[in-house]
Amino acid sequence: MKQLQVRAEKMLLAGKWVNASQTFGVYDPQDNRLIAHVPLSTKEDMKKAIDEAEKAFKKNKDWPTHERINVLKKAVEYMKENQELYAQTIATEGSKTITEARGEVKRAMQTLEISAEEARRLKGETINFDQNEGSENRVGYYYRFPIGVIGAITPFNDPLNLVAHKVGPAIAVGNAIVVKPASVTPLSALLLADAFEAAGLPEGLLSVITGSGRELGETLVTHPAIKMVSFTGGLDAGKTVAEQAGIKHIGMELGSNSPAIVLNDCDLDEAVTSSVGGAFGAVGQNCIGVQRIYVQNDVYEDFTKKMVMQTKALKVGDKLLEETDVGPLITEKEAMRVEKWVKEAVEEGAELLTGGSRDGAFYEPTILANVPDQATIIKEEIFGPVVLVFPVDSLEEAVEKSNDVNYGLQAGIFTKNLDHAFYAIHNLHCGGVMVNDTSDYRIDEMPFGGVKNSGLGREGVKFSIESMTEPKVVSIKL
Repeated sequence: MKQLQVRAEKMLLAGKWVNASQTFGVYDPQDNRLIAHVPLSTKEDMKKAIDEAEKAFKKNKDWPTHERINVLKKAVEYMKENQELYAQTIATEGSKTITEARGEVKRAMQTLEISAEEARRLKGETINFDQNEGSENRVGYYYRFPIGVIGAITPFNDPLNLVAHKVGPAIAVGNAIVVKPASVTPLSALLLADAFEAAGLPEGLLSVITGSGRELGETLVTHPAIKMVSFTGGLDAGKTVAEQAGIKHIGMELGSNSPAIVLNDCDLDEAVTSSVGGAFGAVGQNCIGVQRIYVQNDVYEDFTKKMVMQTKALKVGDKLLEETDVGPLITEKEAMRVEKWVKEAVEEGAELLTGGSRDGAFYEPTILANVPDQATIIKEEIFGPVVLVFPVDSLEEAVEKSNDVNYGLQAGIFTKNLDHAFYAIHNLHCGGVMVNDTSDYRIDEMPFGGVKNSGLGREGVKFSIESMTEPKVVSIKL
């Protein structure tokens, strides 16, 4: 497949495509090839984008629903016309294979389509004031109104769709939004801005400001015009954002350490295939990817043998080749971190069933067994192509061990027994339970988020819209 040419990019600041006095490089993690120069923004650039967003929001405060719907639909049309460019950009600047990237483009378009549909459904309801003695002569209702300017900080692993999950709902309700994309994958976010400009989005309602999170993050989070911070990223950065934000809406998805439970009454082949895909899709850089698998003793040996066989069959290599299953991690540094954690676990007694070797930013899909409880890799989010398997005596033991981490985003269980499924549903401490599927199943309409250190609030278009609006009560005394 033809490689994208090195290019100089501008950023979208308050409806204008602008340069900055300095730039930084965007590199393909596969071979460290320079693919673009992008503006290195300053705090002043970010402040200007927010100030102009506030002006644009006030100017468009009466922006009608049908026009918002039309803009979202036209943005989708633009993306459809340029699907392969979007997919190649995702695959080139990030870790996804071209097949995975094409899937992300489709999901991002669907996210915007759902946003347009939810714009129609942004409604309130009437209130029966006469339920209160003395209020018989009152009628009224409540409705939801946009809160203002949204500050969005997005990660590298879904560089288009996770931006769409913030921009789509914001535009659907009439908010302005300023996006700070991950500095290693800013090009996909800039392409999304292209789509909204082509769709006729009123100037200033969207800015995509590229640069360093350390330089720009605090300005974005603390600016008084920012009424909500929507953050997807790591736990440490999330804690900093929460401390800096003050009294404003906050939505956070901070990652996970997702478990899967495999019981002896399940369809074992289905469990194996789903677990391989859930563990190694997007080279494991997926917040809901499978990290721990608890397998009932009776099927543990068969499960691990089959999973090792399927894992060894995965093709690691060039992301832009359609036959490739697993590409590189986002940087060699991340691959080295994963390598270090695996080596530490093995030194502490873990058994390496397959994988375990690194080549630059590439790390082999790896399965570890008998990982000791004190190992870093069992408690933290791996965010790499490594999965841990454990034998368990019972469902109860599997659920207890699944809950024994400080994360709780999603989990999966494989069973044909309805009672077993509902035991897991009711007792797993997480934001979503996937029955006969792994934790990495998600559609963009469902509420998405977790408990404990996995975050605050929920994404999914309808639920983001609720966070980006406020209800106003109207009471009329007759």
